[in-house]
Order: sequence, then C-alpha cells, then structure tokens
Amino acid sequence: MICYNCGCSLSEKNFCTSCRADVTVYKKIMYTANRFYNDGLEKATVRDLTGAVSSLRQCLKLNKDHIEARNLLGLVYFERGEVVAALSEWIISKNIRGEKNIADDYINIVQKNPGRLEAINQTAKKYNQALLYCQQDSLDLAVIQLKKVISMNSRFVQAYQLLALLYINAQEWDKAKKVLTQCQEIDTNNTMTLRYMKEVDAMLTTEDEKPKKKKETIVYQSGNDTVIQPIGKKENIAFKTLLNIILGAALGVAVAWYLVVPAKMQEVEDKSTQRVKEISEQLDVKTSLVNELSQKVDSLTLEKDSLTTSLGVAQTTNLVVEAYTDLIEAAVMYMESDRDVETSIAIADALDAIALNYTTVETSESYSTLYQLLLDEISPIIADSCYTTGYAAYKATDYETAIADLERAFKYDSTNKDALYFLGYSYYKSGDTVNALPIFEQVIELFPDTNRAASAAKRIREIQG
Repeated sequence: MICYNCGCSLSEKNFCTSCRADVTVYKKIMYTANRFYNDGLEKATVRDLTGAVSSLRQCLKLNKDHIEARNLLGLVYFERGEVVAALSEWIISKNIRGEKNIADDYINIVQKNPGRLEAINQTAKKYNQALLYCQQDSLDLAVIQLKKVISMNSRFVQAYQLLALLYINAQEWDKAKKVLTQCQEIDTNNTMTLRYMKEVDAMLTTEDEKPKKKKETIVYQSGNDTVIQPIGKKENIAFKTLLNIILGAALGVAVAWYLVVPAKMQEVEDKSTQRVKEISEQLDVKTSLVNELSQKVDSLTLEKDSLTTSLGVAQTTNLVVEAYTDLIEAAVMYMESDRDVETSIAIADALDAIALNYTTVETSESYSTLYQLLLDEISPIIADSCYTTGYAAYKATDYETAIADLERAFKYDSTNKDALYFLGYSYYKSGDTVNALPIFEQVIELFPDTNRAASAAKRIREIQG
C-alpha cells in the first residue's frame, strides 16, 4: 500500500514512516475497497453480473485509482452487452496507468475491428429506436427492432429485459419466460429479470383444477316415491333397439360394398385412364412449346449480356471524362481566384463532390497528383475559416452550425485538437451524448497528455455517471 501523501510504501504502523502522516483512516478505506473488489470478483465468477457491478462501483467510490476493479467492471459491462460503458472504464483505466495495463488489449480488441465497431453502433441505434417505438405505442415494431438487436449482440441484457416486458404486456407468457431464461443465463441475479420472471411464473401457474365427481346415480320422482337409479342400469329395451339399428346399418353397407361399389370403381378407373391419355398428349405439345421458348430466351439473354457489356464500357468512359472535367474546372477556379475564403470553400465543395461521385473511376497518377495539390492548397484556409465560424457558433450556442463547421475544420486539419474537442463539446451541450462520447475518446487517443485530453476525460466521466 502506498502513502497518499508522499508515495512511499506503508508499514504495519498507523503512520507513514517517511512523512509521518496519519494513515489509519486511509488504510481502512483501502482495505474496504479491496474487500468490495474481492466480492465483485467472486460474484462475476458465478455470473452474478448485477451484484458484481454494485460491488465494483463501491470499490471505485472508495478508491477511484483501483486499476483491477476498473478493468473488471469494464469486462462485466462488456459481458452484459454494454460495450460503450465498458470502453469508457478501460479508457479511464488507461489514463490512470498508461503502461503495463491490460486495458490496452481490451480496447484494441474492440477498436481495431471496424466491423465490430459498426455493429456496436448499429446495436445502440436500433435499441434507441425500439425505445422510441415503445414511447409511440408501436409495440410490434419495437419487438422487431429488439429481435434485431439481440441477433447482433446476444448478450445485451437490457434488450432482453425490454423484449420480455413487451411480451408480458402482450400476455405472451411462454415467449416472455424463454427470453427471461436467456437473460438469466447471462446475468443470474439481475433484480429486474427476477421480478419479471416471478410475474411470468405466477401467470403460467395453472389454476386449481379440482376433479369433478361423476354423477353415478339418477334421481327422479315417481308419484309420492323418490327413485334413485344407478347409471348404466336402465332397461335393456333401449339398448336392444339401438343394437338392432346398428346391425341393420352394417348389413346395408355390406350389401352396397359388394354389389354397387365394384361397378362404380371400374367406371371411375376407365374415366381416369382416358383423362391420363388426354393430359399426356397436352403435356407433349406444351413441352415442345417450352423447348422452343427456352431457345429464344437463351438467344435473347446472350444479346442482352453483349449490350450490357457495351453499355458498361460506355458508362465507365463517360464517368472518367466527367471526373477529369470536374477536376479541371476546380483547378481553373483555383488559378483564377484570389485565394480568398469564399473561393476556397467553393473549391473544397467541388473536390468533395468529385470524391463522392467518382469513387469507382480508375484515374491516372497525374489526376491524383492534381487533386491532392488542390486539396493541400485550400486545406489551411478551409480549416482556419471553419474553426473560426464553428467556434463562434459554439459560443453563441448555435450547436448545429458549430458541429458542421468544426467537423469540417478537423477534416481539413487533423492536428487541430481544439476543433475536435469543441466538436465533441457541441454534441455534449446539445444533449447528443452518443456522438459526444467517441469524439472525447478520440481527443484522448490523438492528443494525450494535453489539457484537452484531461477535459475530455472529465466529460466522459460526467456522461457515464
């Protein structure tokens, strides 16, 4: 254990042997934090993720620099499908200890896989869309969205819980129980999951089913006497009558079967044979017609493929000519201008349109050189102008304008940490924390050990907590 005052190792004494500071309370706090960490580790081992989160948060309240607790909390969040919260914890851990920190590996696993990052982003968007559908009472659409979220992130506990709640609302108890069972496999002791499961189990419990006694007797009045007659002991007359009817019907069916049915069957068979011959003849005619049409289709398909190839070559040539024409027009605009801001912005718009419209065009080295030369010439002007207007819009609380201008300023000058920071802060001030969080993380990653990185880390903690 390290002294909070001088950083020296502490002994068993209640004071620091180096600076003589009283560490009695400090030791108790650190020991308590370690106990909470151990408790969280035990709960995470048995998949009590909710309990683990609670214990680890208590540990970090007592010791915010507890690297192991913060890394484990990130793993628990990741296991529950809350990837953004997990990344936040690992980034904070990395800022506390920059070297020899396993959080680097966790961050790299997530961030160096563009496909996984895109899936995480889409999962968050679809979950938010499902919440919006719930608010709009479009519950069927919400169920569809949540099923997509679970297919993309099979450990997103909150998505399972919301889907189960929608099933409960629709009184689909079996589906709700199945979803809650899957949720419990991820987080065994989640309070909300247990509450929903208790409600579902109560509704699935069958009502008391009491066997009904069969009425064994018939009671009726005969004059002044009351007669109690057991069922099944009626007079044999009704039984004999019913038996005679059944035997007569059986005899009639037998006669019909042996005399009438064979003739009818032969007649039906003859008709079937004649019908089969007619259908065979029609089938031969249609088969010949199909073969003839198939040959025509093959011929037309070859002709279509040839025309499609020719059209593709013509379209590609046309695109190349248009790309060169648009780039030459941008170059002429640059040469005839006074290098002012307005003209530079127009050239930038033209270059952006070229990059967007002609991405599939194969160009020459001279084309690429001219494009890059124009871009390098106007980039400083665009970056300075957009940062000035974006920062002014930010100060005037016009966050929509600020976001557009600051984003373009950083696009043309990736070394401008102020533009990137105020872009994230504009999202933050406008209430869009989903977009603000990755930008603050980018500030920390691109500009570490700067005031902007420290401020970005503070904003991340505010968003998470």
